Amino acid sequence: MTTSGNQKQKPVIGVVGGIGAGKSTVAAELAALGCSHVNADELAHEVLADEQVRQFVRKRWGGEVFDEDGSICRPKLAGAVFGSADGTAELNALLHPRIRKLAEGQIARAQRDPLVKAIVLDAALLIEAGWDEMCTHLLFVDAPQAVRRERSCRRHGWDEREWSMREKSQFSLDRKASKCDYTVNNGSTVSCLREEVRSVFDRIMHAADRPL
Repeated sequence: MTTSGNQKQKPVIGVVGGIGAGKSTVAAELAALGCSHVNADELAHEVLADEQVRQFVRKRWGGEVFDEDGSICRPKLAGAVFGSADGTAELNALLHPRIRKLAEGQIARAQRDPLVKAIVLDAALLIEAGWDEMCTHLLFVDAPQAVRRERSCRRHGWDEREWSMREKSQFSLDRKASKCDYTVNNGSTVSCLREEVRSVFDRIMHAADRPL
């Protein structure tokens, strides 16, 4: 990838994995190594605060998915939509293009920032949404199913049935892993994960012929 001025683009590393694999942890490790962290979950908060989006959500799913302060309650909205293929598709069609536009803006700014070594794109449904086309490299975060399930249920208050339903709503892990260039394991210690992430980052930067 090159810019119009023939300047080589910085790597854009998309982080991929199953629910509870630790994608955000890996993204944070890459940020510590000098990457600009584009966090789709944070961008989603910004999009959900947009008045046009709020009006659409209220008309489509009702006031029950709003908190008392008038903001959209993401768990309530997810509960109203989850399990409905049509509802999920409708919500994704509303949010994904807006989130992607913000993500593309952040990536473009990071490409121009001389202090940024590379960019990491952290999005839960990165491949499902087709955002892998924005990336130059894909990194798969692997972790044992039992570990991922325990993390997710503890963090979100899910039971095993809900975790399983959400897991099945995404692309299979084999399908995700097959699209990725690199893999790190997040089933052991933080120090082991940090070493693996550093090794992958070094390989990406060397391949891109950019300074570490």
